[in-house]
This record gives sequence, C-alpha cells and structure tokens, in this order.
Amino acid sequence: MCGAVACAAACGSGSTDDGRLPAAPAGVTAAAGSAASVHVMWDAVSSTPRARYYEVYRGTTKVARVPASEHMVDVTRLRPATHYVFTVRARDSEGRLGPPSRRVRATTPAAVAADDTAPTRPARARGRIVGSREVQLSWSASRDDTAVLSYDVYQGGSKIHSVGGNQTATVLTGLRPGTRYAFSVRARDAADNVSPPGGTVRLTTPGTDDGRGTAPTAFRAKGHRADGAYYLDLSWTVPRTDGVVTEYQIRLDGQPATSLVYGGDAPRDRARYSFYVGRDTGVTHRVRVRARLPDGTWGGFSAERSVTTR
Repeated sequence: MCGAVACAAACGSGSTDDGRLPAAPAGVTAAAGSAASVHVMWDAVSSTPRARYYEVYRGTTKVARVPASEHMVDVTRLRPATHYVFTVRARDSEGRLGPPSRRVRATTPAAVAADDTAPTRPARARGRIVGSREVQLSWSASRDDTAVLSYDVYQGGSKIHSVGGNQTATVLTGLRPGTRYAFSVRARDAADNVSPPGGTVRLTTPGTDDGRGTAPTAFRAKGHRADGAYYLDLSWTVPRTDGVVTEYQIRLDGQPATSLVYGGDAPRDRARYSFYVGRDTGVTHRVRVRARLPDGTWGGFSAERSVTTR
C-alpha cells in the first residue's frame, strides 16, 4: 500500500444514547484448543446500539476484552482436565454493558508430558461455494502422536475460525459477494503444538458487489490554507458493518495517498481527517476514501469530490 501511515485520533463520533443496552451475543461456542486454552466464538451484535467491545467471562471473572471487529478469542492459562463455563457480553460506545449470552461449557484435556511433536499438516484441503456469503471447507484428518484437539482456519494470515479435532469440515459465513478469498487449515494438539498449514483453498463468492453497501457515505471534502500550505479536510459517515472499521485508504488524484489506522477509538458514526496536499494555488484535486472491512477485504469507494486550492 502506498502513502504514509497516519495513526489518527477518533473524532466526530456522535452519540445515539437512547437508553438501550446492547443485545446479548448469539451463537456462542466454546471448545478446548489445548490443555491450557479454550477457543470462544460468537456472532456479531448487529442491533442498535452497536457494540464497541466484547467482554468474555469465565464464570463471573472477566478474562478477555476484544474490539467489536473480532468475534472470537483464545482464553489461555487454564488448568488441564478442568471444566469451564463461559459467557460473552457486548459493551457500547457509551460504556453500557449488555446482558450475558447463554452459558457455554468446555473441558480442557489432560496435559501431555514432554510433547513437542506437532500434528501433520491437514491434507487434501478443498472448498465449495454454498452461497454468495458462505463457503464450505473440508480436509483430511491430521495425525499426531497423542491426538489432534482442534483445527484452526485462516484467511490469509489471520485465524478466523476453529473447530474440534473430530471435525474435518466447516462452513464459513459472513463473506462478501463477488470477492476472492484464500483459506488454509492448521491442526493443533493438546500441548499447543501447531501443524504447518495445509494447502491454500482459493474461492470466489458468486454475485456482484458494487461496493455501495460498504462504501463510506455522505463524503465531504474542502480545503484550507495554513502557513502557506494547503490541506484537504475530509469527513464521511462510517460504513455499517458487523464490526468496527479501523482502517481507511484515501486516494488522491487516482493514486493511494495515505492510510489511516485507528486504535481502540475508531470512529463509530462520523469520521474526519485532514492532510497536506502542497503549496501550489489553483490546483484541483480529486479525492475519495474506502474502508478495510472486518473480514479483511476492502469495501467500495465513496463518491469522488473535487477541491481546488485557493
């Protein structure tokens, strides 16, 4: 990606405080990932108010907080051969904590002494299209000197899903139509040894996605002059997605100009950004912006605006 990376502060976020709490996360599952860890997953809370964070509880103890763009976490430092109960709660941008999800249970396996042998890589990985937003992956079982406890599914270099060691297939949902994806699978044993990845499965979801549903809207651009230099002042409404958008790309005159990478305070409603464009008067610039979505793909571009330095 071209251009300098700017760590931008959140600004322009509006409050929609109507007294409601975030909904309880649905689709919560928990499965042992090793003798000392459990993998917890859940569905995004899409109702209003939107989640800013998810908090994961082991019993009544909060053990993890993750941004709303993520819907899973590995809870670590657990005891082998122990039964655990987990719940997930959503917290909104006003700090309000929603009700807990249903309780899910998982039991860690017994520890395996002096096991440093990773499982074999999952072979014969393949996939098929289920719909414009779903794909099915399958693979052959890995071998291990003790037992395969789980399989981790990766999209590119990011872990996005996990299933039990007795499963050799899964369905991935929440994808975008008309988008190319690359998936791979790794096996994990009770000692947390992880196999090399199996073969890459490349799939393109059917349908068309013109980007309008994922593009920033109400995009505005104007210029100002300070100390003999010109700047573009941009603002836009954040795309509605199933998680928080933390990265944007700005294109200036048809070329990538800069990237914005937000931390935990990414704007939830209205975003603003200003950047330097030079010292020449009478230059007309064309500018637009797009967001990197929670699934790792780029959304559509906003409308293009033209600004002349004066």
